[in-house]
Amino acid sequence: MVIDGERGGMDSDHDRSSADGGKDAWPQALNRPAEARDTPEAIPPNGVAPPDGAVPPNHAVTTPPAPPTPQAEPSVTGRGIAGLSSPYQVVAALALSLIGLLACTHVAMVFLHVAPSNTLTKEHGKTIDRWIYPEFEQNWKLFAPNPLQQNVAVHVRAEVADADGRRTTRWMNLTHEDAKGIRGNFFPSHVNQNELRRGWDFYVNSHDSENRPNGLRGDLSERYVRRIAMLRLSERDYGGTIERIQLRSATSSIAPPPWSAEKISTKPVYRVLPWWTVTSDDLPEHAAEKSREAARAEANQ
Repeated sequence: MVIDGERGGMDSDHDRSSADGGKDAWPQALNRPAEARDTPEAIPPNGVAPPDGAVPPNHAVTTPPAPPTPQAEPSVTGRGIAGLSSPYQVVAALALSLIGLLACTHVAMVFLHVAPSNTLTKEHGKTIDRWIYPEFEQNWKLFAPNPLQQNVAVHVRAEVADADGRRTTRWMNLTHEDAKGIRGNFFPSHVNQNELRRGWDFYVNSHDSENRPNGLRGDLSERYVRRIAMLRLSERDYGGTIERIQLRSATSSIAPPPWSAEKISTKPVYRVLPWWTVTSDDLPEHAAEKSREAARAEANQ
């Protein structure tokens, strides 16, 4: 009897659903598989089904495990020379060493071939030529002009007028004085290194072998050299007034090494300049002021 009553109630509910358009009260529950319908989480407690794709509350979400990452198999053998056996490694090392030695030798031979004449090229010139010609012939040079292989010293002397008359001083080596200021000095001055040397080169390049100016810069170079000489002479007390000065250069070739058969004379060759009369423009500033004061005092007397 109870079962029939319940059945009757179910039938009445079925009839109501059919009257409402044939829609079931739990369409989602009816469309689920049997396993889902037997679980309590399959039917929401409030009777409202969640939208499609939504996770109902109190429902555990399980994430599928990630596939395992494939691991690279370790290399069985090394690469390069390390992958060779010991005998082949020795052969490869010897071959690379031989190639490096040949490359360094070739670079050195080409450098000596294009470099200016020096002691190595004079002694081993034939060996260098046999290496270079004809396959590696070079038509250019590394440096031009050739480096200086001479020592050039500039000397000066003065004609001094004092109470006893006129006298000529001994030659003073200005280049030697500059060299003393350079040797042993970690920070030599620009004056000691370049002032006299460049001044003399300036004079030589602007004059011919007869000491005649060969351009517009000849007179300027003469005045420049005179001022350098007077600046050095003013540091010494000659006991009188310097009336005239004279400069000269002493050029001597560098002696060849003991093993060389080359014969070179090391005797200095002198280039003597004419006497120059000293003017107030040639004197240093303090010396020029003293000269002007002396001239004024003599005129007042």
